[in-house]
Amino acid sequence: MSNILHSQDRSDVLTHVADNLRRIRVAAGLSQTALAKASGISRRMIVAVEGGDANISLSSLDKLAAAMNVGFVDLVRDPSRQSRDNIDAVTWRGQQAESEARLLASAPATSEAQMWLWSLAPGERYDAEPNPQGWHEMLFVTEGTLTLEVAGVRKRYASGTFAVYSSAQAYAYINDGGEVVRFVRNVIS
Repeated sequence: MSNILHSQDRSDVLTHVADNLRRIRVAAGLSQTALAKASGISRRMIVAVEGGDANISLSSLDKLAAAMNVGFVDLVRDPSRQSRDNIDAVTWRGQQAESEARLLASAPATSEAQMWLWSLAPGERYDAEPNPQGWHEMLFVTEGTLTLEVAGVRKRYASGTFAVYSSAQAYAYINDGGEVVRFVRNVIS
């Protein structure tokens, strides 16, 4: 499965992304064309996301946020919630109902820190695009066994174990077992 933010109904996080992207872009005084140039994301994609008509990768959301000088969380959070420390939004879904990534919270760091709760059904895989240099992830497996692939090298992590690695390289989360895998993911930049 890709790292694309998918909408299964218009009440989820893509609604927030569409509204937040438009609101923040306008407040920053940027046209869609100017944002496309600053972010490296096509104007066509920006138009589609603002219209709620497109799925977008988490990496592309990071690029849009950086181009507008805001955090990833500012694009995905429910604007009716004032707190950054309680986001609780599903931002990725796999093909099976048991597979999802839920951004729980965010806290300030050099740039940002995020806490996620992930689950992967048997056979699911999430391929991530490399983050910028200096970004790291910390995973703690709470249920099942997660296979983590970093720079082409696979290692298995059973429930109760953890991994810390630079996310400025290709990596993937894989459930090659027969039960749902659940893990906490912290992203630090």
